[in-house]
Amino acid sequence: MNLLTAIGAGVLVTLATATICRASDTLNILCGVDEAWCAVMKKTYETKTGLAVKMPRMSTGEILDYVRAEKDTQTVDVWWGGTGVTHLQAAYEELLEPYRPQQEADLLPWARNFFSLSSGTSVGLYAGALGFAYNGELLASAGLPAPNCWKDLAKPIYRGHILSGNPHSSGTAFTTLVTLVQLLGEDEAFAYMRELGQNITEYTKAGAEPVKAAGRGEITIGISFMHDAVTQKEAGAPLVIVAPCEGTGYEIGAVSIVKGSRNLEAARRFVDFALSPEGQATGAAAGQNQVPSNAKAVLPPAAPDISMIKMVDYDFATFGSPEQRSRLLSRFDSEINPTN
Repeated sequence: MNLLTAIGAGVLVTLATATICRASDTLNILCGVDEAWCAVMKKTYETKTGLAVKMPRMSTGEILDYVRAEKDTQTVDVWWGGTGVTHLQAAYEELLEPYRPQQEADLLPWARNFFSLSSGTSVGLYAGALGFAYNGELLASAGLPAPNCWKDLAKPIYRGHILSGNPHSSGTAFTTLVTLVQLLGEDEAFAYMRELGQNITEYTKAGAEPVKAAGRGEITIGISFMHDAVTQKEAGAPLVIVAPCEGTGYEIGAVSIVKGSRNLEAARRFVDFALSPEGQATGAAAGQNQVPSNAKAVLPPAAPDISMIKMVDYDFATFGSPEQRSRLLSRFDSEINPTN
């Protein structure tokens, strides 16, 4: 069973180091989900266990760079959240610690398949589809038609109206890059991204920032995961959320224990909690709308129905390799030339 079918059923090391506690009685977690979820999980887990937790938030690419940089003197115990394809890259580089979670039997097939792909070092935590959202008020005031497809976003009429993430730091943006390659073919995808790049005002560090900015009225259109846009809309933002007509990609967010963890047993207990219905409920409590991986967890009411969205058969095995990531990012730099 492939992952899509189952679903239907560099970093500033010196700055980050200051936020990571090296004491063995503190659990050090790098958080790759939204800041609000990081905060709720930290408070919930500390209250439940009495264990001190350090949990700075970073973008997924930054976390990978951080874990790489500390390979020989690791201070991180757990990498929680962020796009699974980046966790797979860490797995291929032997930066993660194998662990079979207690909840394995309760996980949905796509999460168990992801666990197998990572050779037992990373587990599917949540899933979500890629898309974009536009601010209906700004679109109307600019007299622009509503975009419905990826190809629409490259039209000159949207020049200066779009934000997207930078795939070096943002797992969301790397998913966008890989999605377009799989939808269009690599050469056509890069030709499209060159046209799209003329309409993008900024490549943001964090992948959710484009739809947050659209929700705040700072930009008309943001490319991000749809569940991030749903969170903004639920908070009152005038957003219209679009699943592109050509089809789209998706993420499996993951949780992994970092190889060299100084608190291995505590790290294992956290992974078990993160995959439990109670742990996964912290997402909804923080206003997040991803699809949880535990079949016994409650689905957030506003979560997009990913079984109804046309999606590519995302090739995690290929695009999770360090070689592919490096090659695609190098080509992105040379042909798209993001300014930030």
